[in-house]
Amino acid sequence: MVFEVFAVTAAFVCGLAVRPLGLPPLVGFLAAGFLINAFGPRLGMPETTGPILEHLADLGVLLLLFTVGLKLKLRQIAEPHVVGSALAHFTLSVAVFTPIAWLFFADDWTVALLVGIALAFSSTVLAAKMLEAKRELANFHGRSAIGILIVQDIIAIVVLAIFSGKVPEPWALLVFATPLLRPVLHRILDLAGRDEVLVITGMALSLVFGGVGFEVIGLKGEIGALVMGLLLSNHPRAQELSDSLWALKEVFLVGFFLSIGMSGLPDWDALVFAVLLGLMLPLKGVGFFFLLIAFRLRARSAFLTALSLTAYSEFGLIVAAGIPMAEPFLVPLAIAVSISFVVAAPLNRAAHPLFERYATRLQPFQRATRHPDEQPSDLGDADVLVFGMGRTGSAAYEALAEEGWRPVGLDADTYKAKTHAEAGRRVIFADAEDSNFWSGVRLDGIRAAVLAMDDIEAKLISARTLRARGFEGPIVAHALYEDDVAKITEAGADETHYTMREAGRSLARNASEALRPAMHA
Repeated sequence: MVFEVFAVTAAFVCGLAVRPLGLPPLVGFLAAGFLINAFGPRLGMPETTGPILEHLADLGVLLLLFTVGLKLKLRQIAEPHVVGSALAHFTLSVAVFTPIAWLFFADDWTVALLVGIALAFSSTVLAAKMLEAKRELANFHGRSAIGILIVQDIIAIVVLAIFSGKVPEPWALLVFATPLLRPVLHRILDLAGRDEVLVITGMALSLVFGGVGFEVIGLKGEIGALVMGLLLSNHPRAQELSDSLWALKEVFLVGFFLSIGMSGLPDWDALVFAVLLGLMLPLKGVGFFFLLIAFRLRARSAFLTALSLTAYSEFGLIVAAGIPMAEPFLVPLAIAVSISFVVAAPLNRAAHPLFERYATRLQPFQRATRHPDEQPSDLGDADVLVFGMGRTGSAAYEALAEEGWRPVGLDADTYKAKTHAEAGRRVIFADAEDSNFWSGVRLDGIRAAVLAMDDIEAKLISARTLRARGFEGPIVAHALYEDDVAKITEAGADETHYTMREAGRSLARNASEALRPAMHA
C-alpha cells in the first residue's frame, strides 16, 4: 500500500508541474512513472507497478473505451474513408517501420515485423481523451478518428490471435450475436435510475459484460467494453451515463499512464530507437492526411483527424506484451509511445489554430469534388442561427419557432443534424470552428444568433467571427462556467447567461407565478 501512496503522490506532483507548461496532466503522469522507475528502487520501492495500479490501469482503459462507444454510431465504422484509410495506413506503416526495427534490434524478420505492427497503430486513449476534452468526439473529424482507431484495434486482435499462439475459442463467434443484446441492455439502463445505481450500471456493463464477458469467449476485454458502449449509443440516456462515469474514469486512467512510464528504463540503443521514432512521428500524421484527402475529405477535416491519430499506441504495447517473442522490445516501444504523447498532446490542443495558420498551404491538396463533410453556404430564409443542437440548443430552437421566428440549427455532429432533420427541424451540419464555413456562408437574412454549444472555444470563435463579418444583430450565449461569462461577452456576445444561475432564476419565476393566486386569495 505504501508503494501505491508514493505513486499517487508522484502523479499529483508531476501532474501539477506540467500545467504551467500548457501540457495535459497525462504527460505529467507519464513522467511520474519514469521517475518512480528510476528512483523508486533506491527508496525501497518495487521496479514495476503493483497489483493495485495494474487493476486501476485496466479499469481506466475499459471505462474510457466504454464511454467512447457511447458516443459512436455503428454505421460510422463502415464509411469508406474510415476503413480505407485505416487499412492503407496500417499497410504503409508496417512497410516503413519493419526494416527500421530489423536494423536496430533483430536479425529475425518475424520479430521486426511484430515491432513494425505495434508501431503502426495510433493511440486510442490519447485521441479519445484529447477529443473528449475539446468536446469533439461527436464532430465529423472526431468520429472519423475514433472509427479508424476501432479498425486498428480489430487488426490488433487478429495479430494477437495469429502470433500469440492462442487461437480464439469457437465461442468467439458469439460476438456477432451481440446486437441481440441491445434490447436487454437498453432495458437495464432504463431501470438504472439517476443515482449511484447509474454509475454501478455503467461499471457492470463495461467491466463485467464487456471486459470479463469478452475475455471468457476468447476476445480482448477492451473491445468488449467498446462494443457495450456502441450497443447503448442510441439510448436517450447514453450521454447521461457517460457523464456519470467521467470522474471515475479519469482517476483510473492515472494508473494507466503511470504503468506505461514504469514499464522500464531504456538502454542506449533503446533510447536512440525511441528518439528516431519520435522524429518520424510526423510521417504518421502526414500519411493519414493524404489518405483522407484521397477519400475526398476537406483539408480541415483531414488535418484534424490526422493530428488526432499522430501518436504511437498503447495498444501496440498490449500487442507486444501478449506475444512472447516481442516482449524484449516492450521498453523501447514504451519510450516511443511516451515521446509521442509528449509531442502529440500539445499539438492536439492547438489543432484549430494550427490549421488556420497553415490553411492556405493545406487547402490546395483537397480534391475538387463534393466532400462528405461539405458545409452549407446558403441558409435559406432563416432569420435566427442556433449553434449547437443539444438539449439547450434544441429547447432554444423550439421556443423560437413557437414565437414565429424561422430558426436554423447548426451542429458539428453529422448524425445529430440528420436526426433533427428527420424529425422535421431545419438543422444542418456545420462546424462553428471552421473558417471555410464562415467564409462561404451567407448571413444576409440573419437577425440574431444563439450560441448553445458546450465548447467555450467554439463560442468565442463564433462571436468574434460574426462581428468580424459585420453582423450587428444580437448574439446570445450560455456559459457552463461562471469564469466563461466575461470571455464570451468580450468576444462579442450581447448577453451571456450563466446556465446554472439562469436555471435557478427560472425556477424562482415559476414559483412566484404559482404563488400569485394564493397571494390574491
